[in-house]
Amino acid sequence: MSQSPAVYGGQAVIEGVMFAGRNVNVTAVRRKNQEITFYEVPRSASSSFLKTVKKIPFIRGIVGIIESAAKGSQHLTYSAEAYAEDETDPQEAPAEKPKEKWNLTMILGVAVVGVLSFLLGKFVLTLVPAALESLLFGHAFQNRILHNLLEGVIKIILLLAYLWGISQTPLIKRLFQYHGAEHKVISAFEAGLDLTVENVQKQSRLHYRCGSSFIIFTVIVGVIIYSFFSWDSMAERLLQRILLLPVVLGVSYEVLRGTNALRDIPVLRALGYPGLWLQLLTTKEPTDDQVAVSIASFNRMRELDKQVNPV
Repeated sequence: MSQSPAVYGGQAVIEGVMFAGRNVNVTAVRRKNQEITFYEVPRSASSSFLKTVKKIPFIRGIVGIIESAAKGSQHLTYSAEAYAEDETDPQEAPAEKPKEKWNLTMILGVAVVGVLSFLLGKFVLTLVPAALESLLFGHAFQNRILHNLLEGVIKIILLLAYLWGISQTPLIKRLFQYHGAEHKVISAFEAGLDLTVENVQKQSRLHYRCGSSFIIFTVIVGVIIYSFFSWDSMAERLLQRILLLPVVLGVSYEVLRGTNALRDIPVLRALGYPGLWLQLLTTKEPTDDQVAVSIASFNRMRELDKQVNPV
């Protein structure tokens, strides 16, 4: 009679959290007047072709990234618009309207940076370290594996510096707190606990299935995959990185799934530690109010999911 709990995911948005259910995606946002408002988007049924593709290892990860980016942009837009509306003085003269629109654009840009806008961010994080390593060490030695390792080190340094830098801004710090609240709610649900603020706050803000873990795995997997290929110039090396990017993403997704599946095995759970370490930067401890928003989003998603499919 008992069923294994469903696997849910989500993401932090500006002053809120989005959770993805089987049939609906729900964002809850804390407004300036302390009211919690919801943005609910039914999930459209996938075509038979897409359902088949999602079952194919190494390919399903690419499809998931594209779907996640499209889904997340809708909810980020909603939260950014709500934030801009709350921060806009209702007495502003019409002459200020262009500035308000610019502020919304700025907020959206910062929010996208905060959740590591994957497609653009991964492209930059792939090409810049390769170019830097070629410039600094390209003629120092011939060992391709060592070049790849140095490229990986540069990539990790840039990633950590970038995350630390943006985490110093108040808006991104709060975004990372909501990221922690999202993880805590999922962990409490997976542990079978009642979703109260007290129970949720006892959970870790780190989670094996996080997109932040996925990013660090792409660095590690990339070093390994790139070692099977050689290049004769920087241009060839950069082109190779672009062509191999889908392969790196697909393999990294499977590694992430594997580490999550093995996390209850004492020896093998260490495979997921690099991703958890990165989450020390991409999550912060949330306040009780932020946890309450995350719980509200999760409960509303579950409620709507049951209305569509009560079984």
